[in-house]
Amino acid sequence: MKIKINDLMQQSGVKFGTSGARGLAEAMTNQVCYTYAKGFLQYLEESGELKRKGESVAIAGDLRPSSGRIMGAVAKAASDMGYAPVNCGYIPSPAVALYGIENGCPSMMVTGSHIPSDRNGIKFNKCTGEILKYDEEQIREQIVKVDESIFCGDDFNLPEENIDARINYVNRYLRTFPKGCLQGKKIGIYQHSAVGRDVLIEIFSGLGADVTPLGFSDTFIPVDTEAIRDEDVALAREWALENGFDTIISTDGDSDRPLISDENGIWLRGDVAGILAAKYLGADSISTPVSCNSAVEKCGWFKDVRRTKIGSPFVVASMIDASFAGCKGVVGYEANGGFLTNSEFPVLGKKLPPLPTRDAVLPILSVLLLSIQLMKTLAITFTG
Repeated sequence: MKIKINDLMQQSGVKFGTSGARGLAEAMTNQVCYTYAKGFLQYLEESGELKRKGESVAIAGDLRPSSGRIMGAVAKAASDMGYAPVNCGYIPSPAVALYGIENGCPSMMVTGSHIPSDRNGIKFNKCTGEILKYDEEQIREQIVKVDESIFCGDDFNLPEENIDARINYVNRYLRTFPKGCLQGKKIGIYQHSAVGRDVLIEIFSGLGADVTPLGFSDTFIPVDTEAIRDEDVALAREWALENGFDTIISTDGDSDRPLISDENGIWLRGDVAGILAAKYLGADSISTPVSCNSAVEKCGWFKDVRRTKIGSPFVVASMIDASFAGCKGVVGYEANGGFLTNSEFPVLGKKLPPLPTRDAVLPILSVLLLSIQLMKTLAITFTG
């Protein structure tokens, strides 16, 4: 059977959104996901990103019940096309994207992000980062040959898990930021069902914070960092009152969007966190959607502010333009708090390489370290 990806979208109801393909989990059958993955890899062959058979294709997923099955179908597609699927396991979206960028290979993240567990999706990343709108249009045009007989049996198995992507993502922060930079900070980590819940503990405890895990869940919880649930508002305030945290932090399901609270458990707006993170890093160019807070212009901290359409592909495209225009400290952020970098930044004597896809850890760290800087400045002011 041959089918065009655009036709498959209409027939299955699994369509491209702002960040990859999404649909009901029951509509994301093994055959649909296999075909989508083949279409993506075919496009990379045509565009020259994949140059020879045997190259690696990284695959990861979030903690939804359907993610493992879909990862298996995606891995099968890569294998059938002559590539080597690398099972990166259940890790944050930015972790698998970083692995692909640093190893020069494409990656696919099986996740529905913050939407309910009866839905899922696939995020596609080229060797250089996430796909843009032009890439999406070209993937839609792919005509894929599929042997329907392979879908008559059991679900497809994944290769043995490779933990390099997870380790490298954690080390990105532990290598760059000083070990004791969060010493004395008491941090609550709202784990729920976020795929990066253990990664957060490892990173923030590794940087010296006193970390307390909170709210672990075996059932998937659709935490949305842009439209925070009433129960998450109440939980944060209750935990803050009971424990005296300096902050409570969390992420959405695939851990590419942050949640950061103050000491009272009041969640900070994601676009405000983005402004503060950019300030800490010393950015000179900001790309952010039109829906984000106008404080980014009004604060006067940044010489170049670029407004985009809503969606990370538009933010990434804008950051690329900013770099071509000569800007040296290029970042982007969205209303959901996801933070992107297209430049290398000096951080406390080290250099942090760019990661041009949504990340949750960097904005959390940046906001916390900026607050520490401000407290030190105030102490010197009032005692000197």
